[in-house]
Amino acid sequence: MTAITISTSGIGISHLPNQKHRIISKKGANFTLMVCGESGLGKTTFINTLFATTIKNYKAPSQRHKKQLDRTVEIEITKAELEEKMFRVNLNVIDTPGFGDYVNNRDSWLPIIEFIDDQHENYMRQEQQPVRQDKIDMRVHACLYFIRPTGHSLKPLDIEIMKRLGSRVNLIPVVAKADTLTPNDLNKFKQNIRQVIQENNINIFGCTVESDDEDTTRRNQQIVDACPYAVIGSTEVVATPDGRNVRGRPYLWGVAEVENETHCDFKKLRNLLIRTHLIELITSTEDTHYEYYRQQQMSTRKFGEAKVKKVENPKFREKEEDLRKTFTEKVRNEETRFRQWEQQLINERDRLNKDLENQHAHIKSLEGELDQMYQGGRGTIRR
Repeated sequence: MTAITISTSGIGISHLPNQKHRIISKKGANFTLMVCGESGLGKTTFINTLFATTIKNYKAPSQRHKKQLDRTVEIEITKAELEEKMFRVNLNVIDTPGFGDYVNNRDSWLPIIEFIDDQHENYMRQEQQPVRQDKIDMRVHACLYFIRPTGHSLKPLDIEIMKRLGSRVNLIPVVAKADTLTPNDLNKFKQNIRQVIQENNINIFGCTVESDDEDTTRRNQQIVDACPYAVIGSTEVVATPDGRNVRGRPYLWGVAEVENETHCDFKKLRNLLIRTHLIELITSTEDTHYEYYRQQQMSTRKFGEAKVKKVENPKFREKEEDLRKTFTEKVRNEETRFRQWEQQLINERDRLNKDLENQHAHIKSLEGELDQMYQGGRGTIRR
């Protein structure tokens, strides 16, 4: 029997990452990013700054609150195809205009939660079909929640929606317009946010820290420690006092630079979203959030059974409440009118009964007089 000789260079298993790299490079990737927060926090500017191109068009300030009378939270989807060094990414940006812009924001998070769940549901239904080629995947891989830089802490509305988002998607809190706070106020604000997140058990995305490379481990730790990420958004290139041309915002005291790590956490957030942990975001969505949703649905539904929607649209709920109030008011008015009619009938009945009693008494008196006259006439005839 001839002995089998194995090359000292190995059998080639170590080339698997290269094969995977070629497949992914040819196929490309799908990435869905959701931005959520109040209007005017620079979400559109940040998206355009993040991808260094115009992904979303800016809204005119006069049209920003045009739809406030509808009192609804909308879902806007912007699709783009990005290519860098022969690698293509199909990008989907989900915006939620109208959230947090009203005096009464009760249940304003329901359309957002419903949209995220619907994407899991649509993907699960596609997996159950006999033919599964060309599946449409719109599952949200990361949600950037923009926090208004008040300098205090999270508002009750922020806490409520972050609780619900953290259990469904990779939630990443972002402090918007960090250049409006001093460094000390910003650090204190971030510390307050971390404390509230911990006290309310809000799940936020944390990237893997440990790595074989010490530099990578140190960089990942810096990314985790920077959460919530304070960002500055600007697509304009301005000149600094030392003659450099950078993206930033000019002020009298100098320039707030977008990519200066001493000014904001934009570079750390960009590394988290794109450069170092994009695959981890996609994998976490697939293995954690989608798998949890699928298990919950498969344990309570039969195979192929349609999902029973329990979430109601706040717009329809308000219309229902208005109709209910109108109906109740009309019923109350009709009841009042019926009571008045009833009282009038009772009064009329009492009057008629009283007249009848008077007539009956008058008839009785007349009968008595007739009896007396009849008896008096008989006495006269006998004499």
